[in-house]
Amino acid sequence: MQRIGILGGAFDPPHLAHLALARVAVAQLHLDQLRIIPTGQAWHKPRTLTPAQHRLAMAQLAFAEVPQAMVDARETRRSGPSYTIDTLRELRAEVAGAQLFLIIGADQAQALTSWHGWQEILQSATICVADRPHSTGARTVFDAESAFPQRFFHLQMPAMALSATDIRSSIATHQNVTALVGESVARYIAAHHLYSIP
Repeated sequence: MQRIGILGGAFDPPHLAHLALARVAVAQLHLDQLRIIPTGQAWHKPRTLTPAQHRLAMAQLAFAEVPQAMVDARETRRSGPSYTIDTLRELRAEVAGAQLFLIIGADQAQALTSWHGWQEILQSATICVADRPHSTGARTVFDAESAFPQRFFHLQMPAMALSATDIRSSIATHQNVTALVGESVARYIAAHHLYSIP
């Protein structure tokens, strides 16, 4: 039975915390494959995302050193809002019998019960939450997890305070972000003049 991880996000831009999460997920979940799925039209994001071809290209560069990772463009090709449940349905049809692991952050897990088709998501995949280290050592238990504890798994993540919003702001003020996104992604951003204020 194939073990397939699904890591979605805007990846606008992808950064080193995304790469760390990919490595942790592959190691702790023993994944055969990790699908990196850039968001299409995100129903929950008020801002306009950078064009998909740039986010796909940056994701290819960012995750190139994770052998199990492959960038999957399916959500960027959909018209209208893109929902996680549609992606899970497609993958289940394409890879019969595969075990699916949906990798999300703690903030997303907190809001999971507001997601379109969230009950079906819980039946379709194991929800793998990237825990942020807390000084108390305690971890949050989410509403959905309280009701369906067997459908959740907690990934142990190193502390990395990186945010795509902050990175975009740094680029707009002409700061070097190579240490935050990696050399290949930083070069791509510079070559295509992404996130710069005209």
